[in-house]
Amino acid sequence: MGFREDSNIPAGPLNPDGQRFETVMLHAGQETPDPSTGARATPLYLTTSYVFGSCDEAADIFAMRKPGNIYSRLTNPTTEAFERRIAALEGATAALAVASGAAAIAYVVENLTRTGDHIVSANTIYGGTFNYFQHGIRAHGVECTFVDPTQPGTVGNFEDAIRENTRMVFVETIGNPNANLIDIDALAEMCHSHGVPLVVDNTFATPYLFRPLDHGADIVIESATKFIGGHGAVLGGVIAENGRFDWEGSGRFPWMSEPDPSYHGVSFTGAFQDSPVCNRIRALILRDMGACISPFNSFALMLGLETLSLRVERHVYNAQRVVEFLRDHPKVERVNHPMLEDHPDHTLYERYFPNGAGSIFTIETAGGKEGAKRFADSLRMFSLLANVADMKSLVIHPAGTTHSQMTEEELRDAGIGPSTVRLSIGCENAEDIIADLSQALDRI
Repeated sequence: MGFREDSNIPAGPLNPDGQRFETVMLHAGQETPDPSTGARATPLYLTTSYVFGSCDEAADIFAMRKPGNIYSRLTNPTTEAFERRIAALEGATAALAVASGAAAIAYVVENLTRTGDHIVSANTIYGGTFNYFQHGIRAHGVECTFVDPTQPGTVGNFEDAIRENTRMVFVETIGNPNANLIDIDALAEMCHSHGVPLVVDNTFATPYLFRPLDHGADIVIESATKFIGGHGAVLGGVIAENGRFDWEGSGRFPWMSEPDPSYHGVSFTGAFQDSPVCNRIRALILRDMGACISPFNSFALMLGLETLSLRVERHVYNAQRVVEFLRDHPKVERVNHPMLEDHPDHTLYERYFPNGAGSIFTIETAGGKEGAKRFADSLRMFSLLANVADMKSLVIHPAGTTHSQMTEEELRDAGIGPSTVRLSIGCENAEDIIADLSQALDRI
């Protein structure tokens, strides 16, 4: 909305000179000068609202004639520092942080669709997102067509699904849970030929391994809860855009350019040419629905960003060691990771992921469903929980948990069987991880 971090200071007690102290409790990174030490740091602003200099200034900020902070449901200086860093990492013109990855996806859909509209999505995605697209958006009159990106003619299959009322195409950079890949460049080119934006969930890759906006994607979503935070401690989601999509020329999104009566008649493409999506979601959807991120979570996620590259390097190294071990184990019937030369997406892996394709993938164990459950239950270092991309190694049985609301046919179409186990390889010693996997496989 044109808000800037330094445009206002949260209310605090008056010092002897009549100035208000900043509400600063902790510092991280390199952002704002600390008046006591001269060091540059990002303060944590635990505040709900911000003091205005006058009624006229308040009115100007509310009307977006002047940048400034109003209320932490909309903007917060700590959160804005986090947003700027995400935008820089993703190569974006703007970023918006919200309460969770699920909120980020829901807000993008809310921003791009109306009752009677349609979206297209890969079916090889996180079970919660699949369920939202299959059932949740239908309650609002929006329909989703699922496409299997593992079938031949992937881009053509997506193109065949596009209709006159299609408002977005959605894929994951690395599919959850089976780590399948999609040709983002080709898919983006096809989407743009139809005036449809490509939305990419980049959670499993992170901007360290892959930047979808550099390959033609228009909007990137990440669950910051995962690799960005890295420690399973706080929730968060981010939306980033590149400002290049022609919202007016598309003809599919009049509400992006026409005067909006709920916000002073502003045209978001007119007022924010390089960031209409993030600003419209902030000004209208976040304002009305309120899934804002806590400034404390933003602060914690910024700490995670500082070690993102180090952690992901270790995740990838450990995952490669583990994949090589599992590939040759007699109790493992299949390893679904694109680093393997016989994987159908290996060519895309070599093209898009010179630094590795992440550390989250699946295996098919011997012994069917019971063998998979026995293996998961027997692991000692791995935590059995519904999260991924933690410093710790994690395991789960998708068919019974993260993707359990899908029908048997939907699970089968997504490549998830009763013996499928999802592994999220952590940053522990690789030999210790392999030893734990070995003893658990021996119990099948």
